[in-house]
Amino acid sequence: MHEGNRTEISTLGEFGLIKHLTDNIKLVNSETKYGIGDDAAVLEYQDRQVLVTTDLLMEGVHFDLVYTPLKHLGYKSAMVNFSDIYAMNGKPKQITVSLAVSKRFCIEDLEDFYEGLKLACQLHNVDIVGGDTTSSVTGLAISITCIGEAKKEDVVYRNGAKETDLICVTGDLGASYMGLQLMEREKAVFNGAKDVQPDFAGKEYLLERFLKPEARKDIIEELAKAGIKPTAMMDISDGLSSELMHICSQSKCGCRVYEERIPIDYQTAVMAEEFNMNLSTCALNGGEDYELLFTVPLTMHETVSQIKDVKVIGHITKPELGCALVTRDGNELELKAQGWNPLK
Repeated sequence: MHEGNRTEISTLGEFGLIKHLTDNIKLVNSETKYGIGDDAAVLEYQDRQVLVTTDLLMEGVHFDLVYTPLKHLGYKSAMVNFSDIYAMNGKPKQITVSLAVSKRFCIEDLEDFYEGLKLACQLHNVDIVGGDTTSSVTGLAISITCIGEAKKEDVVYRNGAKETDLICVTGDLGASYMGLQLMEREKAVFNGAKDVQPDFAGKEYLLERFLKPEARKDIIEELAKAGIKPTAMMDISDGLSSELMHICSQSKCGCRVYEERIPIDYQTAVMAEEFNMNLSTCALNGGEDYELLFTVPLTMHETVSQIKDVKVIGHITKPELGCALVTRDGNELELKAQGWNPLK
């Protein structure tokens, strides 16, 4: 946040602020007929189903501004919404952005936030078409709604997994959670001492996964190229264990996931050891990975295995067998949803 040259928000007023932040936004999608500047945006979709998702992010609950730069926060706020649209096998097209801002923020802070937001939108060809700003007495609140599209026959739900389907994940898991643990540790050190420089050498990947996650547009494109339509799909925001249980619950099935097949980065493993944490627990329950978890028919095994950055980690079973992790020594442990609970 800006401490030096600050321009107070009150110097512009609400409408002046909105104009200042959105003045240079250019629309890139043909479906966006009219964006910011009227009472409502105008969108036109033909022969497509429209996908809508919303995320609300609260300071002190979802993010900590002690170690989260506002530019990164803007980027991440957009990415988590794009990820939901990709998880439905769709394409994000527009977002609306609403902010509640307290007096400790200045115009330069909001410029940083919007810079990150716009960068994410440019990378994924998404239009910013509206939103709102208001004052807040409790810090920063961010609400983003993302609108996407897909052909009716292409939409993938959580409820389509069938017995013998393969369970696949993209990328690696647990890195974002270890990035959060690292930040929390450095914050604790920083709180207790002056002139302390955080030591992140060799841990850059973990920080990037936590502060700057990437929605997996590339995987959706690769699946389409390979002619694969997943039978069920979700993005991993609350942890692999929770998301698997959602799919199994809605698809009325069970699953077996193999511990040795869960993809984990070397830096994640080193960090888990440093923190004396169980590595598999971090990967299963950490959350905020924003990777894709999906199921495909067994007949697609060879095709899906050839897609870069996709790992087959298990299979779907009969519902009466339940959801279990098969450990390295062959024991079965019941999967539990230990992801983040915002109400605790």
